[in-house]
Amino acid sequence: MKLAYTMAPGRGDTDLILHKLASDLAERGLRCRGTVQINSERADSGPCDMDVKVLPDGPALRISQDLGPSARGCRLDPAALETAVGLVAASITDGADVLIVNKFGKHEAEGRGFRAVIAEALALGMPVIVGVNGLNLAGFEEFTSGLATRLPPDCEALAAWVSQAIAPAIEAA
Repeated sequence: MKLAYTMAPGRGDTDLILHKLASDLAERGLRCRGTVQINSERADSGPCDMDVKVLPDGPALRISQDLGPSARGCRLDPAALETAVGLVAASITDGADVLIVNKFGKHEAEGRGFRAVIAEALALGMPVIVGVNGLNLAGFEEFTSGLATRLPPDCEALAAWVSQAIAPAIEAA
């Protein structure tokens, strides 16, 4: 199984690493599919706005909701997330070298979100890299039966893993 994940310690660090990875891989000519997350600070000092960019050059979708200054619950907009999932699902069969998923989050841990897209990409033999946080690590490990490779939160290490994972496909071509 060509599935790897990474976890960075700082808030938003995994997002930055996966965004850079997608850019670096695209510059090398690889066809990346999936999503990367872009966080934008807000002028009102509230929590950041969260957007995902659908790879390679798809739309940026706001996946966070503004629930007001006193709200404490999850700000994820599930409809926007599922829109991103649908766009990525439609794109992976058009020829792709790697799937990057910004986060295996609560929705994926509960059986929704990008879970089916990850499974489909793996069934197609496509390498998959996923960002995971500590809150959802147990759900990710259950989903993968512990078969995913943990990689350091380092763009060069992630790119090296992708190169190794796609090497058999390149040699066969």
